Amino acid sequence: MKPSAAAPGTPDVIVVGEALIDVVLSGNGEVEHPGGSPANVAYGLARLDVSTGFLTAIGQDDRGNAIRAHLTGAGVELLPGSQSMTATSTATATLANDGSASYSFDLTWQLASVTPTYLPKVLHTGSIASFLAPGAAQVKSILQHGAGISTVTYDPNIRPDLLGSHHEALTIFEDLVPLTNVVKLSDEDAAWLYPHKTPEETGRRILHLGAGLVAVTRGGEGSLLLTADTEISIPAVKSVVADTIGAGDSYMAAFILGLLTRGTDGWAPPVLEQIGQMASMAAAITVHRPGANPPSSSELSEGLN
Repeated sequence: MKPSAAAPGTPDVIVVGEALIDVVLSGNGEVEHPGGSPANVAYGLARLDVSTGFLTAIGQDDRGNAIRAHLTGAGVELLPGSQSMTATSTATATLANDGSASYSFDLTWQLASVTPTYLPKVLHTGSIASFLAPGAAQVKSILQHGAGISTVTYDPNIRPDLLGSHHEALTIFEDLVPLTNVVKLSDEDAAWLYPHKTPEETGRRILHLGAGLVAVTRGGEGSLLLTADTEISIPAVKSVVADTIGAGDSYMAAFILGLLTRGTDGWAPPVLEQIGQMASMAAAITVHRPGANPPSSSELSEGLN
């Protein structure tokens, strides 16, 4: 039996995926703060005043409590069963001089035996949660319930060290795409998944698999939005880069906001341009300051005006 469609008072967006503690190593020492791509998307949505629920797997420990406080403090509703683990996972990010980050992980991913009891307007997942067993199978099941009712968005956010073989990861990715409406990935993700294709060719491949809209982000070169009828290049917003942590997640959160507010014009080019510009502005604001620190609704509005 499928969950019911969202009722009044329920979140407009449900994000399903990992939350963890980022341990950031740089020339300034070591700092811990809540992270994980899906958690960052949920946090970014709440910062943009989008009602957001989050289904995850964190521990009943100090780190898990820090994640809970971080998310709920922004307005995210942590869904029942999310604090089901004995220990909270960690990701260690080592910052280079140019602000880019490399990652290593101590991660367990398994959801409690619960699923959302209703389906929101937008259902989002991605990153490690969509690949790492045993939780990846639970994520796929949730998407199967949501497909055709919610707008399903997906960001693979590839972490090669956690994915096993390329063939296995590509198979998982291509099995999930038909359950989605929107796929967002970076040019690095695209190059890893499809090493012999251009970003445009990768976008067309994902459309062929069943997605309705594909966004390929290209850092300082902006982003590429593709549908069956349209290919649009969105320029990047100029910004002085502190680091790139959370930039893609801020882009995703603002992109989802654009999906919620786009009206009835479907994927018309002006609609795609507006959504893409909003997402690019959110990413530019995020990279301008350290850590996964996405913009508030007022900051995004000010940047766009």
